Amino acid sequence: MGTSANGRAPSPTFLTHYFGGGLLDRGETYAVERFRAMANGEIRRCPAETSARNSGRSRPKPEVATFDEVRELRPAYNEIIVCTALGTRTGVQYWGASACGLWGDRTKRR
Repeated sequence: MGTSANGRAPSPTFLTHYFGGGLLDRGETYAVERFRAMANGEIRRCPAETSARNSGRSRPKPEVATFDEVRELRPAYNEIIVCTALGTRTGVQYWGASACGLWGDRTKRR
């Protein structure tokens, strides 16, 4: 098994959610945003990697991926990846097992 973009092993179980029209044809490019689900239930944006050209003064540009790269993305256990087509508002979300709450709230009182 490979690794996710953050260097961690990808989650063996994850949820895929298509929004709008889902993934479009192979010619489309996608903006990729990454979020992290915290233990207390908060969802926070992962810090974007800064390039040498972007010294931190301005907001970094989103990561851009092709159709084939988006299909190969796998989230880490507590990661959420949102891929939105640049031309339209369609795309896909990948939720890691912990982020979508498959094994959460086991210690919650009933």
